[in-house]
Amino acid sequence: MSWNFELVAGPLGGTTEGPVWDGEAVLYTHIPASRIMRYNPRTGENSEYFYMTHNTNGLCFDAEGNLYGCQSGRRRIVRFERNGITITPVSSTLGSQRHNNPNDLAVDRQGRIWFTDPFNGSAGDQELDHMSVLRLDPKGDDDWELTRATYDVSRPNGVLISRDQRTLYVAQSDYDPSQPRELRAYPINDDGSLGSYATLHTFGIDPRGVHRGVDGMTLDVEGNIIACAGWEESGPGPMIYVISPAGRVLETHPIRVDRPTNCCFGDADMRTLYVTTGGGHLFRARTDHTGWIMWP
Repeated sequence: MSWNFELVAGPLGGTTEGPVWDGEAVLYTHIPASRIMRYNPRTGENSEYFYMTHNTNGLCFDAEGNLYGCQSGRRRIVRFERNGITITPVSSTLGSQRHNNPNDLAVDRQGRIWFTDPFNGSAGDQELDHMSVLRLDPKGDDDWELTRATYDVSRPNGVLISRDQRTLYVAQSDYDPSQPRELRAYPINDDGSLGSYATLHTFGIDPRGVHRGVDGMTLDVEGNIIACAGWEESGPGPMIYVISPAGRVLETHPIRVDRPTNCCFGDADMRTLYVTTGGGHLFRARTDHTGWIMWP
């Protein structure tokens, strides 16, 4: 089935990111304007849902419907409260050093928040000597324990948890030609540590330059990874990939604008894929896949 991408919002100017389905509509971030937007497919309304988000990038719901985000501009993980006004900080330091620029996050069934922490230089100097995946474990009463989960990535981007909660998918998306661009699968051990990863897919290099690896991604009910990758500078171009848990590329779907950034399934039957872009768009396409999320 060919996917026909329809523009439903934007371009807003600057990057849109972090789409999540709230049960009725798609929430997504407009990073440079520090806003969370809400697109209602029933009415076609695209409205501001939250403002002054300080360049929030990725969003994720937990199983109780709480909305968490990577507040890149303030270098921390936050919770956006349901009153539409209050932002509650969750984590901003590892030891005594500030996070880099939290990018993407995933919440598992235990309520643990896994997030990637690359550095983009937008909010001061880098204090940590690494870019890693970090894990926040809830301890009750809004108390969290923070742990570094990876020691072998140079620039993590998208992050996703498998349906059975036993695998953490991580996009290693470094654009230094000497570093790999890979979609990795890390086994999650019983104590929350990660085992040695398997490489599911590698994005290479050609005479024009490095291929753009995975940015954001989501799951379908079969456990396949639907991933946003590619750009016009090199490689096969802007693309949505469907990759099996074993690493087989099942499908590729070109998208007509450069740099798709992230995606989520939505609508009543969860068969519409919504895609954000580096140019500030929100696209949708009807698919033959059914999306899977823990909530709603």
